[in-house]
Amino acid sequence: MLTKVAVLTAGTAMSFGVAAPAQAEHDVAAMALPSANMEAVLKAAQIDPRRAGTELTPGSKASVVLVEEALTARGLLDGKYVDGHFGTATISAYAAYQRSLGYSGIDASGLPGPTSLQKLGSQRYTVTNVVSAGSRVTYHGRTMNTRTKAMLVEAERLLGRQLSVTQGSYNPGGVGGSAGTHDGGGALDLSVQGMTSGTRTDVVRKLRNVGFAAWLRTPAQGNWAYHIHAIAVNDPDQSSAAQHQAGDYYLGYNGLANRARDDGPQVTKVTWEEYKRG
Repeated sequence: MLTKVAVLTAGTAMSFGVAAPAQAEHDVAAMALPSANMEAVLKAAQIDPRRAGTELTPGSKASVVLVEEALTARGLLDGKYVDGHFGTATISAYAAYQRSLGYSGIDASGLPGPTSLQKLGSQRYTVTNVVSAGSRVTYHGRTMNTRTKAMLVEAERLLGRQLSVTQGSYNPGGVGGSAGTHDGGGALDLSVQGMTSGTRTDVVRKLRNVGFAAWLRTPAQGNWAYHIHAIAVNDPDQSSAAQHQAGDYYLGYNGLANRARDDGPQVTKVTWEEYKRG
């Protein structure tokens, strides 16, 4: 016979839709899973492959280890690489996982996206600080995603002026000199026509302030006219070439093949999400 307490408990659960014991246990188990911070994982996946050694990206180790352990469990990554360094071995393993999901091209570049990261972590970890590129839109006559547009709009607000976009994102093979950086998301080229040297520098600075890896490109550097090149850091739709430029920016390089020292204005490097949080 049920005790009065048991009857009341069962009745309360029925009245208020409280989870049955099995569901409650499942919910508790889910709550007990560790969390992988997607912002931290993305940052490490851009920076770590560009390092000369196996130094870790600050704040990323715990989340990267969760991803590496999941890749190892699937037989895609040797256990010796489970170290919190999202280097080339981890990039290759993650790309293999993306291909196993049916992705190809830049969607299987080894840079984690929200869907693949959550699927990989099923029953192993939850994903926090999810970063989405958003949908593709047209702004200033060029294609970009909604995250990149929001960043550009904020940079324009800080500058108090509109900028002219000469090349947007998702433009594979569009401009040969771009070396594939515009094949995916988060990439922009901006006109500097009519700008003084000081204004050019200020535009680069404001772009960097909101989360772009940005540089003034000059004819002395390559077969192109003066322009500003910008890559939205932590954009999950980046091409591999754009990933490399974002990583080089954090490591103090100019984003070009010669990997010369960064010649742009020095700022506190942030992602768009970090900027919005202040």
